[in-house]
Amino acid sequence: MKVLWNKGEFYTQVYEKPFCTQEPRGFSHREVQYNQFMIATSNYRAKAGTIGAKVQHYGEWKDPYPRTVPELGDSPTKQDILVAGMLSKENLLDLIQNFIVFEVDGGRVIKKIARYQQFRAVNKAIQRILHAKTPKDRGGVIWHTQGSGKSLTMLYLAVKLRRIKELQNPTIVVVTDRKDLDDQITKTFRKCGFPNPQQAESVKDLKRLLQQGPGSTIMTLVQKFQPDKDQDEYPELSRSENIFVLVDESHRTQYKGLAMNMRKGLPNACYIGFTGTPIDKEDKSTTRTFGSYIDKYTIEQAVDDGATVPIFYEARMVNLHLQGESLDRLFDRKFSDYSEEDRERIKKKYAKEEAILAAPSRIEQIALDIVEHFENYILPNGFKAQVVAVNREAAAIYKQELDELINGKYETALIISTGPEDKNNELLKDYSLSREEEKQLIERFKKPFEEDKLAILIVCDKLLTGFDAPIEQVMYLDKPLKEHNLLQAIARTNRTYEGKTYGLIVDYFGVSKFLEKALAIFSKQDIQGALLPIESELPKLKQAHRKAMSFFDYINRSDADACVQVLEPEDVRHEFEKAFKEFSKRMDMILPNPEASPYVEDLKFLGKVRQMAKTLYRDEQMDISECGEKVKQLIAEHLYAESVEVIHEPIDILSSKFDERLEKAPSKEAQAAEMEHAIRHEIKVKLEENPVYYTSLREKLEQLIEARRKKMMGIAELVEKLRSMVNDMRNVNQQAQNLGFTREQYPFYQLFQQLLPDEEHKDAIDALTHLVTDIIAEESQVIDWVNKEDVKREMRKKIKKQLRASVIPKDQIENVTQQIMSLAMVHYKR
Repeated sequence: MKVLWNKGEFYTQVYEKPFCTQEPRGFSHREVQYNQFMIATSNYRAKAGTIGAKVQHYGEWKDPYPRTVPELGDSPTKQDILVAGMLSKENLLDLIQNFIVFEVDGGRVIKKIARYQQFRAVNKAIQRILHAKTPKDRGGVIWHTQGSGKSLTMLYLAVKLRRIKELQNPTIVVVTDRKDLDDQITKTFRKCGFPNPQQAESVKDLKRLLQQGPGSTIMTLVQKFQPDKDQDEYPELSRSENIFVLVDESHRTQYKGLAMNMRKGLPNACYIGFTGTPIDKEDKSTTRTFGSYIDKYTIEQAVDDGATVPIFYEARMVNLHLQGESLDRLFDRKFSDYSEEDRERIKKKYAKEEAILAAPSRIEQIALDIVEHFENYILPNGFKAQVVAVNREAAAIYKQELDELINGKYETALIISTGPEDKNNELLKDYSLSREEEKQLIERFKKPFEEDKLAILIVCDKLLTGFDAPIEQVMYLDKPLKEHNLLQAIARTNRTYEGKTYGLIVDYFGVSKFLEKALAIFSKQDIQGALLPIESELPKLKQAHRKAMSFFDYINRSDADACVQVLEPEDVRHEFEKAFKEFSKRMDMILPNPEASPYVEDLKFLGKVRQMAKTLYRDEQMDISECGEKVKQLIAEHLYAESVEVIHEPIDILSSKFDERLEKAPSKEAQAAEMEHAIRHEIKVKLEENPVYYTSLREKLEQLIEARRKKMMGIAELVEKLRSMVNDMRNVNQQAQNLGFTREQYPFYQLFQQLLPDEEHKDAIDALTHLVTDIIAEESQVIDWVNKEDVKREMRKKIKKQLRASVIPKDQIENVTQQIMSLAMVHYKR
């Protein structure tokens, strides 16, 4: 097992290079091929993920289940908790056997490992199943908030149920109450390689599947638990206790007669309910039907873990709710040509709230606000949107108004339920979609904006539950929602996506005004952090600004070089980088709102200093790509206006332009800093090419810097010695030629010379270098040889034979062979 963390270098090694073509630095092909999961840790930080996963998909392991955090001793670190939770013998084997799946998506194979709450919930459920006093005590409810991987938790539970010997290959039934959810969960099971999940096609087909005996996995809608036309009651299909029914969104599906039919058909089955929203305070039926909570994973926990993003809300244009005088103004404007009597008659017709919400003039104004908000706040970062209207007619009007305003810059799509009766409806007749057409629109919407310009979906009832599109950042809500429906709808925006730091609900109906009432049925603890006012970000912005600027409290900010000098220590630079990214994240959320104005100039200043520090100190971790587009554009424009020089990439130390840069440095200290970090960068980049040479160079550099720090060396002497090192690095190829070696052969020579530095061995080492590199050159003619074990095996065999016949000490042959193979894969890769 490899464990490493070097200020983010681990992540760059692991996820930036696809392992099918090149191993991450420090890992052999065999280690990558059989790797189960990766751990990155440095005591106060610890995260785990799979090979090839991006940095945002690495997560902390916060629960040492079945142990508890207090059992680990006083103040255990994150590393302690992760080690206890993932690497204890029982948990490690359990994770490898039952909690790793491969999902095929878009032609790519994605390896997934359970998060701690999924591992905990599944094992709690298994413990309850195996140790319940009676069969009826086996069930319960798993509440894991929406967007936190509930479908995968169901999959992991199904996998483990299938593999436990005591359960003797049970029947597993997965129940949902909506066709799209049924398809989604079935798709998840199939894509992750679960053996033969069968989707019930009809009422009759479901009965057949439930009676076919143990070992089957059945996916069905609860609506299919219906008696035949000639039956008064649903029949008993199996009395087996070895049937496990996993019910999705159990708070919805369990309150009707169909759920009763399910229990009549399978009276002794174990029922486990899954829900993405908490059970409300007054609801007794869910716990009575399933049992008590098995596991909870709250909204706040998911956000804290990075499993979901926080959701903010913003009330806009609430005067358009059209109550009282605003309603009169609408009608006076819209129906001014009508008589007073007709206006009163129409007003009565529109008096219902739904009719008010669907009023065309009102929608026209809101559509304009939506387009302006979307193009200023959401689209610059490449995210997409959903508009929720009160009914189908209102949704169609939104479609027409938005398309007229957008004028072809991007696309919208209307997804509503239609039927044959809508053929004569002038407003709806053009919006009928087949199931396949609807599916294609949804798939297009999920793609990055650069690939597909379908940017806004307009709905009224569809896609408010079970719809998973991580690219959606904002929901424009113009419909009354409350309780479970509200929590489920807003969660469409909480999925994680690269660069996405929050979801947003823009409220045109006024839900946010009555938020406490709309969510009153839930306990406050369960919905803590469900929906946050956007204004709550302003104090956090102020705090993040103060922290980022505090690095330069006692520095003249007009002196850019002095500011950059503050960031010379690597640990200070690392802390500044964290503070800057936090500040830029808060700014990107608020921009272009005028509330951000007081901080704009400081953001430009910090961006400039940061770019200069990145260039001077060759710090690849100071990467602006994680910042939002609005922030990036603002900083880029400022850098361009201020000085083109600071946005240039660092100059190669081997280039003559590097000397020109040194001559422009304002002081000896600046020259020393420029050379020191250029040398460090060169060593880091080329260490694999010649470990012996560049390791000795690094040691020499550290000695010089330490001597200067202890005031054992003046700045002029340091500059001179650093110049000498730079010249030495420039002449390394010439040194190789002077000794009769090519650039590729020289690292092998230095490896042997390090082992046998005495002059008496020089001729033997010269000959051995040529013999070994000749073997490598011959064997490496095979294309892609670095990934072919038979070729590498033959190469190792010949190299070892040559080493045994040489002056290399016998106890060093194995180690030297490994180092030679590593060099060969760098210099002779085809």
